[in-house]
Amino acid sequence: MIPRGFLLGFGVVFSVIGLMALAPLAAPAENPLACRMASYGKFQEAAWTHLPLIGICHVFMSIPAPDQIEATERKLADHRLTPLVFRGETDLSKEAYLSDLTAQIKTCEKMGVHYLFLSAKRREAPKDLIYGRLREVGEVAKRHGVTLSLETHPDLGTNGDVHLETMKQINHPNVRVNFDTGNISFYNQGADACAELEKIIDYVATVELKDHDGAFETWHFPPLGQGVIDFPRILKILEAHRFQGPITLEFEGIKGEELDESGTKRAIAESVAYVRSLACLD
Repeated sequence: MIPRGFLLGFGVVFSVIGLMALAPLAAPAENPLACRMASYGKFQEAAWTHLPLIGICHVFMSIPAPDQIEATERKLADHRLTPLVFRGETDLSKEAYLSDLTAQIKTCEKMGVHYLFLSAKRREAPKDLIYGRLREVGEVAKRHGVTLSLETHPDLGTNGDVHLETMKQINHPNVRVNFDTGNISFYNQGADACAELEKIIDYVATVELKDHDGAFETWHFPPLGQGVIDFPRILKILEAHRFQGPITLEFEGIKGEELDESGTKRAIAESVAYVRSLACLD
């Protein structure tokens, strides 16, 4: 674990330069490291220029509307950023779910993105109905070379056991799991992210590395390496199972701690430096 004071003292520039000197403890093969642009919060526009400065060239971002595809492609090219995961949106309990997600899947294909993240919630709909709908979306995704990646959120992905039940019920190769390390202890009292990852690893398509203080339902997501998540072990599990999907860094901050733009950038740079001290990620 890299102490917060160490990186704060030497600044963001050292965080980037020092990456080359840190010996990795684990090295999942050929995993691209992305940053979730939403990690910048209200300073998200700054992500476009800041991420390349700290050595990140891949991003997880909200999917653009159809009339914004070309503008988004130009902006990505101008900043030498490549999207690896798009965040999708729909209400699975509504009849429009299929047209919503079909359009988003086609955008993924057009822009060369193979993963569509979805925080899938059934609301008041029966589980069997939602399983069937996600299976149907999986068929659409398969035709377009896209995998739907379901977030670690209640009530279809609360933890490893729930994720596993959902995967088995949907039973489609293009509907998989987005494993969020910080959400495990947030949504499950006393749960361990590593143990939950082991349960579901065979279904994991994308991973979000997010730290947490371990307290149930406490909004305390510090820079990576400053909470309780055992990231060296997480990375070793991924390596042992030859995971080769996108790994995304996510920072959500601490309730009551309002960071300015420079503080937000520093937290993300610290997180990047910490992760790259543990693994050789592209």
